[in-house]
Order: sequence, then structure tokens, then C-alpha cells
Amino acid sequence: MVRVSGLASGMDIDQIVSDLMKAERMPIDKMKKQKQTLEWQRDDYRSMNLLLSDFNNLAFNMTLQSSYSSKTVSSADETKVKAAATSSAANASYTLSNVTMATAAQSISANSIASSIDPTKSLWSQRDSMGTGVWTKKTIDQAAIALSADTSTVKLAKGSLSEGNTLQSISVTTGGVTNSYSVRIGTEAGTVDPNEVFINADTGEMTFGTTLTSGSTIEAFSYQQNVLNFSITTYDSNGKATGDNKDGSTSFEFDGSTSLNTLLTQISNSKVGISAFFDEGTNKVVMTRKDTGNLSSADSADGSNMVFSGGFLTGFLQLAGNAKGTDAKFTLNGLETTRKSNTFTTGGVTYTLQNNFTGDVRVNVSNDTQKVFDTIKDFVTKYNELIEKINGKITEERDRNYQPLTDEEREKLTDKQAEQWDDKAKSGLLKGDSILSSGLNQMRSNWYASVSGVSGAFSQLTDIGISTSANYSDRGKLVIEGDGTKLKEAIEKDPQSVMDLFMKSGSTTSEKGIVRRLRDTITQTVSKVEQRAGRSTWTSEQFLLGRNLKSVNSQITSFESRLTQVEDRYYRQFTAMEKAIQNANAQSAQLSQYFS
Repeated sequence: MVRVSGLASGMDIDQIVSDLMKAERMPIDKMKKQKQTLEWQRDDYRSMNLLLSDFNNLAFNMTLQSSYSSKTVSSADETKVKAAATSSAANASYTLSNVTMATAAQSISANSIASSIDPTKSLWSQRDSMGTGVWTKKTIDQAAIALSADTSTVKLAKGSLSEGNTLQSISVTTGGVTNSYSVRIGTEAGTVDPNEVFINADTGEMTFGTTLTSGSTIEAFSYQQNVLNFSITTYDSNGKATGDNKDGSTSFEFDGSTSLNTLLTQISNSKVGISAFFDEGTNKVVMTRKDTGNLSSADSADGSNMVFSGGFLTGFLQLAGNAKGTDAKFTLNGLETTRKSNTFTTGGVTYTLQNNFTGDVRVNVSNDTQKVFDTIKDFVTKYNELIEKINGKITEERDRNYQPLTDEEREKLTDKQAEQWDDKAKSGLLKGDSILSSGLNQMRSNWYASVSGVSGAFSQLTDIGISTSANYSDRGKLVIEGDGTKLKEAIEKDPQSVMDLFMKSGSTTSEKGIVRRLRDTITQTVSKVEQRAGRSTWTSEQFLLGRNLKSVNSQITSFESRLTQVEDRYYRQFTAMEKAIQNANAQSAQLSQYFS
């Protein structure tokens, strides 16, 4: 609304109304400050819940057996045998001897396949070097081709085609009129007659004797293409063929535009489980099973690990189909045995054979005391960081001299001053909070109370060298006594008891390990905080501060509506005053005329 006032009285009505409204706005400014305080308090609560939830996730890892049963493995000669162990492995020594490593089945071209072959060029362009019985013909249905521009050359969708094709003509429709072009197939186009189309057998490019105009359609037709068809059969460790065909084989098909390198790469990337490559030094192809061991079918007469079918593989590449791999053979603690792979697991210990050897190599498995110690130490450190941050919030003093700034107050300050003011205004919003204080007290109790029913000698935290800091200002922080010697000795002496102390399950609190108690307490505390401050995905109705904020927002909206009415009333009153002054001035002027 545009208001023009003060013309009769000479008074600055806008400034007068603005000053009057400042007094009227004092209650709403107070409401907005209350709203900002509630939002800051909500955010503080949620930041505490985030800390608790992150620690709870870390605590979950401390309920896993692997956190307390780490094993260390040493091999007397890692150039011959490497080993690793899971937490279930027993502490023991193992001896490996008389080791013969497993090998993978391999098939190599019997002779140089072709002295002139180029593995990077299309195979069809080198067909003269490949002999007969390699290619087969396949009928291809070429869909209609709509032309979007004037052209005389168009490429077939499937590339190369057979020179001995039965394709006689191709029809082209332009503006409702269909013309027929006779087909000539070869490798050199030469002169193409107006009613002729030449098709390059190597590339599949069609060259018409006339220019075809935009909007024309090359009608659908069929032609024969030269393709390579073959299959490979491999078997898994159970002697089952790995392919999708009924006989267990895997089929491959490539058109003539494919190079030898591309063909071998696609075989290597298929699920047939073979690594294939062409060696240009010998002009031979090598195919090797990716898995070691004698992987053959129980029904195989010669025990072949790879079976090749098709003239391209057996004729041109000269690959033999009786390739075999060998199983690893070794003696483990006096027991002669075999494995398909050079990496195998027994008794929770994973061995990786590195070389063949006849002597003995000892492998020792023992508890990894240092790793368990580091895990517990890191957990204690994270707990101390957690309670330090929460204690910092609930003991932070509230400076009531600093209230949230209004927009008008913020405009009078620099950005740095406003930031410093906000920091002080946000302080102490969770001071003495009963939910967080209660949660901290319960967590301290979780650490100190004995765990009943443990399997060993350690039922309290102090038994393994962890105690509460003697410094009162630390407010319940934990310390690992000395240099951790007592804790390391406990882990070495009775790792099961240490594990029970932290992660034991139980139906009552006293029967539960320390970490399970902590997780129960954290879950309860997080739930209580959520009832007060909610989550980012919750609606305002679902938590206390949200309902309070909604109420304050409603009050602000209502009061702002009232302020608009008050301001309008002031302007109406001053407008009436202006009119009265204007009338008085008019009467005065009229009287002056009479007297003059």
C-alpha cells in the first residue's frame, strides 16, 4: 500500500507510525527469539543423538567375536607357503611338506596358424589365409532404412556379407514410387550403373548408382552373412559343465568384421572361464583355464578340461581338446591330500602355495594380542570422546545477556559480530539436561558393574587393567592402566573371559557384557531424546519441541495479522487528523478573505 501523509500537518507520519509499531512489535520479537532458541535447542539435541548413534554403531562391532579372537599367523618360509587365519582357527602349529602346486589346463595352437595373419584387422578381410571349413552362412533380415538426408551410400546393420549371396535386388521407395536396383557384391566397386547397387562384402557398405533423396525408404530385405560359429565346454570343480546349452557348452558367434584380438578378448570376458590371447612371436593362440586343478567331467573319456567344437578353433587355430590341469598335492601334518586350487582353507587357516618343494614348512597360529588390545583401546578412546562432548554440553553455562538477534538487530552488526553473538546466544541450551545426564550416569554404571556368569577370571573392568580417571574434571573418563601391560596379559591369558566381559549375552542386565549394556542404555537415551527433539524426517506433531515450535509459529502468525490491523488503524487515525487540519486550514483561509 502506498501512503502519502503529512501534507497538511507537516508531520512525518510514517516515522511516527514506525516508532509506535516498534512498541507494538515487542511481543512478537520476543516470540521470534523464543522460536530461534527452540530451534537451536532442537538442533543441539539432534547433534547429541548423532554422536550417540555413531558410538552405538562402533559398539556393535564390539559385540562380534572377531573383535576379540584375531589370530596372527607366521610361516617359516613365505616364498613357499603364505597363510592367514580366521578367528575360529585353533592356536596350533602345522607342517606342510612334499608340495606340488596345482596347474591350470592349457591349450596351444599345434602349429603357427598363419604367417600373414594380422590380429587387429577383420577376419573376413583375411579369409584367404584361413582356409576352408571355417565360415558358415547366416541369413540376416535387414529392416527398412528411412533416409533423413540425400545420399548414395548406406551401411548394412550387420556389416560384412557373403560374396555368393542369393540377394538379387533391393527396392527403394521415393514419393510413393518404388524402384528396383540390381545387386552386385564384391570388394571393389568400380563403376556403378544408375540402376545398380554395389555392396562391399568386407564392410557391408551399399553404394547406389544414383543419389537417393531425403525421405526415401530402402525396403526391408534379407541377405546371407559370413559368420564364425563355435562352442567351448568347461567344467567346474564338481565336474558340471558351465555353459547354458543343453550339453553344457557355451556358444560363440562373430561376424566377419571382428578381429582375432577382439574375438579372443570376448572369450576371455565370457563365463566360460578361459583366458585367451594371440602371440605374434609364434603366431599361436594360447587358451588357459582361469581356475587351476583337474576340472573335467566324470563322463569324459580322456579327462579333458576344455572341449572345443567348430572348424575355427580346431582347424584354423589348431587347438587340441584334451587339455588337462593338475590338482595340488601336499602333506599336511602327515596327511597326504589334494586340492583343486593353490589357495585352500582347512581348520580356519587359509594356505596359499607359492612354489613346489619337498622339505617341511611350519605354520604357527596364535592369538593376535596386539590387535585385540588396539581394538579395546580404540573403543575406550571413542567412549571418552563421546562423554567429553556430552559433558561439555550439559555443563556449558547459559549467558542470558545474549538472546537471539532480530532481523533489525542483526543488520546493525557486522557478519563477524553477529556470528560471535550467535555463539554466545546458543551456549548452555542443554545445561543440566536430565535425559543426557541420566544416560551418562547409566553408562558409567554399565562399565563399573560386575558381569555375572563369565567363563573365566575376569568379571570387572578393573580385572583387566581399565579403571576410572582419578581426575574429577574428567567426569568418568576411562584410563588403561600403565602402558597396557595388564590388559595385554589378560588378553593373552584368557581371551574368552575378556570377550565375555565385553560381549556376553544374558537375559538380565547383570548377565550382559559391558558393551551390550552400553548399547541398551544408548538406545534408551536416543529414544528419549527423539521424543523431545525428534528426527529430521518427523513431523512437528511427533515430538515435544516440534509441538512447541508449531504453537509459537501459530502465535507469531496470529500476532502479525493483529499488527497489520493496528498499523492500518494508526494510519486511519492520522489520515482523519490530516483531513481535519485540511478543513481547518480551508476555513481559516476563507475567513481571512472576509476580513481582508
